[in-house]
Amino acid sequence: MTLPSDAFRHVASRPHEPLRTFHPRRSPLGPEREEALRTLWPRFGFSVHDDRSPAPRGADGSLDTTALFGRSAPLVLEIGSGMGETTATMAAADPARDYLAVEAHLPGVAHLLGLLDRAGLTNVRVAHGDALDLVRRVLPVDSLDAVHVYFPDPWPKARHRKRRLVQPAHVALLRSRLRVGGTLHCATDWVEYADAMLEVLTADPGLENTADGFTPRPPDRPVTKFEQRGLDLGHEVRDLVFRRVR
Repeated sequence: MTLPSDAFRHVASRPHEPLRTFHPRRSPLGPEREEALRTLWPRFGFSVHDDRSPAPRGADGSLDTTALFGRSAPLVLEIGSGMGETTATMAAADPARDYLAVEAHLPGVAHLLGLLDRAGLTNVRVAHGDALDLVRRVLPVDSLDAVHVYFPDPWPKARHRKRRLVQPAHVALLRSRLRVGGTLHCATDWVEYADAMLEVLTADPGLENTADGFTPRPPDRPVTKFEQRGLDLGHEVRDLVFRRVR
């Protein structure tokens, strides 16, 4: 199986393509992560954008999660899994569900692969690329038990806010892939973005808030590195958990 190329990280959005909701970054892998990619990618990884390293597909072209995980189980989509510690911790505590982690930063993918191997986890797979592209292209409707969007890029400058992940069109797309009763869980340490998230999620006709506004951090969501960094800077962390109702 072909290993992931770093070419994706250097390709800017073309005029006819959706705007990227993240910063592609260049970072060295280092020997340990290079080895993780070499040895573990065939077991746990696939590429969103490189057809030489695809995930298994069904007859209709959609992602075949039974073949991917070797079983049929409720599926959680982790958008922007970063270095993977949170994903690995949650998956270890939740063995009845499968976790699909999508990350555009290749060192984060490699680091998570190593975590999975050391922990002996079998209910996580890692996709390298743009999560929204994956959702649009291969995830069928009503296929997800939950979507996690933890500490996405806040794009704080007004002229960049069109790149934010949590905006009406993206939320409608993600909601369509949730089963009825499935949850969309977002978290951020940017108060202005949290308020905007609450407005967007509340306005979606197929979602309902599971709390009266923001919700306390659920105990099953570990404190992430981004979260701790924000807390150290005095930022307020806010969680939102919405359920698909139709």
